[in-house]
Amino acid sequence: MGRNKEKKKREIIRAALALFSQKGFYSTTIPNIAKALGMSAGNFYNYFASKEVLAEEIIRYISEYLGIKLRQINESSLSTKEKIAAIVHTYFTTAKEEPEMLDFFLRIYLSNREIYHERCAGITCISAFVTELMIFFDEGVARGDLRNQDFFSAFGLFMGYLGGMVFLNGEAILPEALENYEESITENIYRALKSDPQT
Repeated sequence: MGRNKEKKKREIIRAALALFSQKGFYSTTIPNIAKALGMSAGNFYNYFASKEVLAEEIIRYISEYLGIKLRQINESSLSTKEKIAAIVHTYFTTAKEEPEMLDFFLRIYLSNREIYHERCAGITCISAFVTELMIFFDEGVARGDLRNQDFFSAFGLFMGYLGGMVFLNGEAILPEALENYEESITENIYRALKSDPQT
């Protein structure tokens, strides 16, 4: 029974992600989500106590999804620069194949913090993703490839590049396909983070 409930929760999360992406968080109602799944609004509450609880579960789901992919990169034998390239590729591929995920992260989680202020203090709800980036930075510093700096400065730089490009792509502003920028974005991030910026 537990496995079936988890499966249904995932289905609700996926349906909600699509609706939030189309209509926005505040304009999407629980009856909208239930209708998309062919279930009653009352049945929805057997899985999530409120839309805010659902929003918390969604951001944890996205964080875990990306965290698993980053863990695979961290556990690989790639060089630090190759890992940056792999992270950039993973993020851009997710933007292409699962656009609702990153749309939710950029437009709802980051832009509507009032939804999360009680439930997701600090990085609580995105810890799976952030932890893997911490590991990446720590290993890069230990190898002598990246300079030792405040984590959030490095994190902000890295995610600023990726989030900015995904946002521009989502707004159809980029003149080329997102994947065509992977090499230059990788080079920019590596140069900004490496231990000797002069080389």
